[in-house]
Parts: sequence; structure tokens; C-alpha cells
Amino acid sequence: MSEDHPQAKREKLKEQGNLNPHPERISDPLFSEDSFFDPRDLPQVKYEMLRRVQTEGRPVTRTAADFGFSRRGYYQIKAAFNQGGLLGLPRKKRGPQRRHKLTDEVMDFLVERIEEEGEFKAPALVSAAAERFGLKVHRRTIERALGSGKKK
Repeated sequence: MSEDHPQAKREKLKEQGNLNPHPERISDPLFSEDSFFDPRDLPQVKYEMLRRVQTEGRPVTRTAADFGFSRRGYYQIKAAFNQGGLLGLPRKKRGPQRRHKLTDEVMDFLVERIEEEGEFKAPALVSAAAERFGLKVHRRTIERALGSGKKK
């Protein structure tokens, strides 16, 4: 392995959302004694925590604390693992996964307004969406959805 492997792995974990934000909280000796176990690799930490309880019969509260989690966190991780296996361990993207306010109907309306007005004015579109659909939408949301350039 090259010397930049740990940094490359760290960057990849960060990109995927799987970089443990608190590796210092892990007090389990395995993560300090064996280089195979990486406290920065959140899915690996979660899996090892679950394995310790399941196969070694360790107490949940103590094991969760050793791995930097609460008892409640342990059970949430266990439920995710039971439902999705290893693929249930990586972090899930939080928040809305798609446009939820700007539906196709709203987008069609906004595009029609732009065509009618002959120009793109986000504040006017915000007002029009609020009036027509009762939506409170930020102008940047509309700008992003319609691809109107960069944020200033």
C-alpha cells in the first residue's frame, strides 16, 4: 500500500458520508491494537459493535459506550442492520431526497410564468408560487430548480 492510503481512505469515507465524526470516542482495545480496525470507518465500527454483542454476549450498554454510541444508538443500528444487512450500516442521507415542494405541476407553472413574463425574476416567482399553491419557497430553491446560474 502507498503512504497516502490512510488519507485516500479518509477522503473516500468522507465523500461517502461514512467518516466517523468522533473516532476518539472508541475505547474498544481492538481499534487501538490492530491496524485492520479503523476507528474512522463508521460502518466497520458499527458492525464490530453489533458482532461483539451478538457473538460474544457483551452487555449492550457497555459495548455501545466502548464504540462511541448510546444504548439507543445501538438499537437503531441493530434495526438498520436487521433490515438491510451490511448495506444498512452506512449513514443514510438526511433530509428530503428529492424536490418535495416544487412538484411537476409547480415547475410547469413557474416555467409558464417565465415564458409569459419574458424574463426570470426569482422574487416574482416566489410570490406567484405562494399565491397560486400556498407554498413558501425560497428564491434559491427556485433558482436551483430552474438552473439559473450560480449563487452570488
